[in-house]
Amino acid sequence: MKKVFITLLMLCIACVSAQEFNREITTENGLKFLVGQINLDGLQSQPYNNWFQNRYESYHPDETMVALFKEKLAEYDIKLFLGTWCGDSKRESPRFIKILEATDFPMEQLEIIALDYRKGHYKTSPTGEEKGLNIIKVPTIIFFKDGKEVNRIVESPQETLEEDIAQIVFKKDYVPNYAY
Repeated sequence: MKKVFITLLMLCIACVSAQEFNREITTENGLKFLVGQINLDGLQSQPYNNWFQNRYESYHPDETMVALFKEKLAEYDIKLFLGTWCGDSKRESPRFIKILEATDFPMEQLEIIALDYRKGHYKTSPTGEEKGLNIIKVPTIIFFKDGKEVNRIVESPQETLEEDIAQIVFKKDYVPNYAY
């Protein structure tokens, strides 16, 4: 009986602490956007699929560059902060996801966090994943190795996403568009 009670207690704790994915907010004027942790299902649902899928399908990663960093990229954990309301995020996020898939990146090592844009909540998430990371522009793609930030791409790449990723994973002197 004690084992059953402990199992049920652990299950309850897990359910309560589980992150809600793809939380949607609708503004007073009917605009919708995602906040907090999201996944590809969220980006591939309506109305986000309208911009995500077309840009994803039309992007063709530079295969030569992808082959260059394919193995090394898997050594990183990545956090992608975006706004489903943001033009730069709508442009870069589908491209970035397509590049990750082209490298066979272990997607469990990718965390996607959608930030709010409402007054009083600007560039925040309901559970505060952005705290302490100085997110000033979206999208911001942060590369972590052994739990420490290595570098980031902020708003848009300096060259191309593939070239910037290669510079980061090969420890070149990469400097993002905006200081952080």
